[in-house]
Amino acid sequence: MTTADPAFRSGFVAIVGRPSTGKSSLINAALGQPVAPVSPRPQTTRRRQLGILTLPHAQVILVDTPGIHTPHDRLGERMNAVARDMITDTDVVMLVFDLSASPSADDGLAVERVRASSGSHPILLALNKSDLVDPADLSAQAAAYAALLPEAEAWAVSATRGDGCSSLIERLVAMLPFGPQYYPAEELTPTYERDLAGELIRAAAMSLLHGEVPHSVAVEVEEFKERSEERAYVSAVLFVERESQKAIVIGRHGRMIHEIGTKSRKLIEEMSGRQIYLDLRVKVLRGWRQSEGALQQFGYLSHEQ
Repeated sequence: MTTADPAFRSGFVAIVGRPSTGKSSLINAALGQPVAPVSPRPQTTRRRQLGILTLPHAQVILVDTPGIHTPHDRLGERMNAVARDMITDTDVVMLVFDLSASPSADDGLAVERVRASSGSHPILLALNKSDLVDPADLSAQAAAYAALLPEAEAWAVSATRGDGCSSLIERLVAMLPFGPQYYPAEELTPTYERDLAGELIRAAAMSLLHGEVPHSVAVEVEEFKERSEERAYVSAVLFVERESQKAIVIGRHGRMIHEIGTKSRKLIEEMSGRQIYLDLRVKVLRGWRQSEGALQQFGYLSHEQ
């Protein structure tokens, strides 16, 4: 933490909402590179992830949180706890909606959780995926979401194209308190590369797998070894809950695990700026999503814990 001038603003912004609204994509768009895992599947984010945006006049610490949903296992309960804790602990809450779809029950649940936990924190609505909406329907869709929380400002944005993102960040800055610079200007996230690599591998797996299988995948990085400034070796295990899922993740003649490795290696190289040699294996850990021991092993703990 460094002492800031009196006009400097800084603080933490909780990025919340139901699954698949583009919360992680908004953070990555703001920072200009991936620090939060992204896939087309719901619940890609399972733990809090920080992205640090440092500007000449402010430092915005964006906190990606798991999608708020009705949980069906202990993992889901932990994910909701992380989101709840961050709503309580941050300076500003940004509630993200998917403007390309009509409001759902989970959107209403997210609004309820924000109202219950945000206290006096200012709330901003980010109406994401505006690029997927017919311009003739944009006003009506935006009004439907704004009506869910009429006391909050609503901004239509597109994380994919960047539409409205700069204006959204400017508004977030104005809502932050005056304060110090918490992190060095060049730091984009305090998360270790090893942990980021695991999240990016899991995001790649979720984007390529189908059905229930992607939600049964956990990743544990066993080794992240720098071989030089330009090269690194990463060894990781993908855990699933059943033997049948293991066969799917490996794929016929190893094709699926090869695709996962290729996609995740590119993501890790983009994140780390190094050439990556990636070694992936698949193991079975039965019923891990209901196991307290497994949830601790994989780091899925609530913020309070």
